[in-house]
Amino acid sequence: MTASLIKPRIGLLGTGPWAAGTQAPALAAHPGVDFAGVWGRRPEAAAALAAAHGTTPYDDVDALFAACDAVAIALPPDVQAPLAVRAAEAGCHLLLDKPLATTVTGAREVVRAAEKAGVASVIFCTLRFATGTREWIAEQAAADGWFTAHARWLGALYSPGADSPYAASPWRGEKGALWDVGPHALSVLLPVLGDVTSTTAAAGLGDTAHLVLRHTSGATSTVTLSLSAPAASAGATVELLGAAGVAELPAWGGGTESFGTAVDALLHAVRTGESHPCDAAFGLRLTEILTEAESQLRR
Repeated sequence: MTASLIKPRIGLLGTGPWAAGTQAPALAAHPGVDFAGVWGRRPEAAAALAAAHGTTPYDDVDALFAACDAVAIALPPDVQAPLAVRAAEAGCHLLLDKPLATTVTGAREVVRAAEKAGVASVIFCTLRFATGTREWIAEQAAADGWFTAHARWLGALYSPGADSPYAASPWRGEKGALWDVGPHALSVLLPVLGDVTSTTAAAGLGDTAHLVLRHTSGATSTVTLSLSAPAASAGATVELLGAAGVAELPAWGGGTESFGTAVDALLHAVRTGESHPCDAAFGLRLTEILTEAESQLRR
């Protein structure tokens, strides 16, 4: 993708609920890109999703890479990582989903491939791009004197009576809330409080994980994550406490709009050569933190 390309060509890898409900509509509606095609592990699903948005289905993922300047990926993390490496090697810029991978080795390989190929990358951590929260995060990061923070992300994906299509996701069932919604919480805390210097983790009911983190600023934070909470208690919040008082994460916009902003961020990184703060290297750091927490939960 070059600065001279008015409408860069972006392909989509993935055909599941997230791809169909968020990424494909956002790419089709974005005025600054050409939604160039869809590849999926199920060719019939790729054909249906491509037809719904007036683009081309691909049976061969390498053919999609060759036809595109960038790719957006909506696949399980450990399927995403090796395909992202191949896309980077083919010269495609990367719009990636969180988590980047569930192994440090897998995440590191993506970072190395992107650096070697000189391609830009953005990790779609929703709150970093959503209207309301992206401005709020920047404002809190610019403030001094934060003492502590509390993040709570409780989903009811696996509670009785839940009917979310994401409940059928094998990787979510295996890895749980730590890996699915943990990146959301960390993507807010790290820009404000600094990188994590120590992690303590304890398990709760179901897939619930409790984390206590120390940050480079000296502040500490607590994080509670679950996909098996009762429906009546589900919800997400981040609360910061410090010299300026208490600041609470505001409501945020929808996923399609937020993904469109992530596309803008990737285009800006490509055209300026400036790395986005929420890039593959940030995704690697999230994987390192979550891997440490997971190892403690297993012990």
